[in-house]
Amino acid sequence: MTKFGQSQPVRRVEDQRFITGQGQYTDDINLPGQAYGVVLRSPHAHAKISRIDTKAAQAAPGVLAVYTVADLKAAGVGNLPCTIPLKNRDGSLRADPPRPALADGMVRHVGDPVAFIVAESLAQARDAAELVEIDYDALPAAADLATATEAGQPQIWPEAPNNRAFDWEVGDKAKIDALFAQAAKTVKLTLENNRVVVASMEARGAIAAFDKEADRFTLYVPTQGVWVQKKVLAKIFSLPEEKFHVVTRDVGGGFGMKIFIYPEQVMTLFASRALGRPVKWTSERSEAFLTDTQGRANLTHAEMALDKDNHFLALRIHNIADMGAYLSTYAPMIPTMAGTKVLSSVYRFQGVYSRVEGVFTNTVPVDAYRGAGRPESNYLMERLIDVAARELGVDRAELRRKNYIPPSAFPWTSAMGLVYDSGDFENTSNTALKAIDWAGFEARRAAARKRGKRRGIGMAYYLEATGGAPTERAEIKFTPDGFVEVYVGTQSTGQGHETAYTQIVADQLGVDFDRIRVLQGDSDAIPTGGGTGGARSLYSEGGAILKAKDEVIEKGKAVAAEMLETAQTDIEFAAGRFSVAGTDRGVGIMEVAEHARHSGASLDTAADWQVQAITFPNGCHACEVEIDEATGVAQVVRYVVADDMGRVINPTIVKGQIHGGVVQGIGQALYERVVYDADGQLLTGSFTDYCVPRADNLPEIEVILCEVPCKTNPLGVKGAGEAGAVGSAPATINAVVDALADLGVTHIDMPATPQKIWDLLNARQALAAE
Repeated sequence: MTKFGQSQPVRRVEDQRFITGQGQYTDDINLPGQAYGVVLRSPHAHAKISRIDTKAAQAAPGVLAVYTVADLKAAGVGNLPCTIPLKNRDGSLRADPPRPALADGMVRHVGDPVAFIVAESLAQARDAAELVEIDYDALPAAADLATATEAGQPQIWPEAPNNRAFDWEVGDKAKIDALFAQAAKTVKLTLENNRVVVASMEARGAIAAFDKEADRFTLYVPTQGVWVQKKVLAKIFSLPEEKFHVVTRDVGGGFGMKIFIYPEQVMTLFASRALGRPVKWTSERSEAFLTDTQGRANLTHAEMALDKDNHFLALRIHNIADMGAYLSTYAPMIPTMAGTKVLSSVYRFQGVYSRVEGVFTNTVPVDAYRGAGRPESNYLMERLIDVAARELGVDRAELRRKNYIPPSAFPWTSAMGLVYDSGDFENTSNTALKAIDWAGFEARRAAARKRGKRRGIGMAYYLEATGGAPTERAEIKFTPDGFVEVYVGTQSTGQGHETAYTQIVADQLGVDFDRIRVLQGDSDAIPTGGGTGGARSLYSEGGAILKAKDEVIEKGKAVAAEMLETAQTDIEFAAGRFSVAGTDRGVGIMEVAEHARHSGASLDTAADWQVQAITFPNGCHACEVEIDEATGVAQVVRYVVADDMGRVINPTIVKGQIHGGVVQGIGQALYERVVYDADGQLLTGSFTDYCVPRADNLPEIEVILCEVPCKTNPLGVKGAGEAGAVGSAPATINAVVDALADLGVTHIDMPATPQKIWDLLNARQALAAE
């Protein structure tokens, strides 16, 4: 247990099957007699469908069916719902336009599904798709978030005048206005949080089968928790939930995108029932660019008020958030309730007011992407602080220190009404700055200048607020073949859940590491679960496992008392062994489980855990970049993160999660941007045109874990899955701006591409020469 228990850097148990090709992703699954589906998609961003003729396609070799929205309607299949209720500032409800699985007379973004072709082979389905005749009447598109609400712009939905999905607010505006009126100094910043493609390694897919005798569906699909699909699909088909069996095997990356309901899930289920045989659909990478939900996509104006001593007083924010053409499953929540709750971050603000407008555009829907609104808010906050520091002529790190919430103030109620239970923000910040040698940076800047490079340093302190379902379930079962099986309600998408949960069970029950199996992703085997999202898995599932463990031990004491012929009150449990107090008489837990099985009893236990509170992982990112003046290329040359993830169960896994998140944030800051033209055509529709960071773009990322145990869950952990992506973008852009600050540059929008930096350099240098 010393080697394999909690807080040890145990190698991931699941990696053995992954690196030996034994993983099973959705596309690896094939069912007897399955057919293949292909989706015919709109080439237009906005158009009326005046005619669809499927006769030639239906007559093509191997074709089993060609479905349109008329077929779905005839079968009573409903629309894909947005599950988030939201009220506008005036008390009215947000717009709620329909989203059919196949276009109903109108297409609203390039890639909108129009027909579903099912054939004996994938090649036959593709060939038949070419034979479907569709007449479109193209319409002007509203593809630019900045102008979509202006008068005269094309209207995407009659239910949403001026393309406004919602107009929401939080905070006491009168109080904030009063704080601004008394402020000694105010600073302003308008910025873009660029739209990004999720680009999970595994694309989406779906394999549906319908059992006519049982009148029941089975859907194999990569998800972040099968219960969302089960519940929502049951509503779409107007059937009881028990009519759906949803299965998720291994998942190659989710990042929020695989939580949601997609049209292809509905299409494959419908087709499998109509045809009486399984139907498989697998996304190609080009489809992923056109149809996977995308992330970020905000335009924000922010103001900060400070007093005469440079203490932060208030924030006033107006955010315009792109929803795309349809409201995805959780989309309205991301820039509103999810994102705004961390606006005051780790600082002692007296108040915050935020107005958020959700806007429809003729583009791919936008929903949660790693961090789900919190990276956007932290980016805004940390850029605004840097702007304030430069305007005030004070050190950026010192301005933050002056405003950190001190450890003595916990529990602290933030300006957004959240209660922070723990943290040591100044110490964590100092740890990162010392590791990167913040104090000695100017010498490195000078050395870089001699090499013809502009070097800059940036920092960002982030606060994440985890989220997700309020309950979680765990089941512990002892099998006849001598294993302990742990059924969990979360879903790993590559994070290493199996290892972390195995460590907890091994530590708590004293069972050998290699005798523990973790099972997930089957709605029949596990009746309820909260899934994975919002960095919730370890503190919620861990709590459920601990609760189940306690019940296992209590049951075990009763059985052990019988075996050892003593009173149950005399039985103690430690290190996998039940023993009689004060004696050397005892019996191992696996032997007790075996005895219970043969005597008609059982140690098997299921437990539901009520999540007491969310957690607040936080940390300081410090980044150094060098910019080549001749090319405008910005290269990250040093990167340090000091992170407070609470108590760490597996440092190797946690650091790996941080590394991945940091790279995604750097990608957004320097490389990634979704671009649509004025007609709503996607110009960055492949990795040829959409740049993601590569290994040679990055230095070694140093991670220092500053453990301040969380006080609101029994493990003391804080969510680690999203945090790396929350702090990295602002730290990187702050470093880029610092490298250009002597030219008078105060801000550059993401991504800081070579072209953008080169243009800025040349413009500023030309201005200086005049």
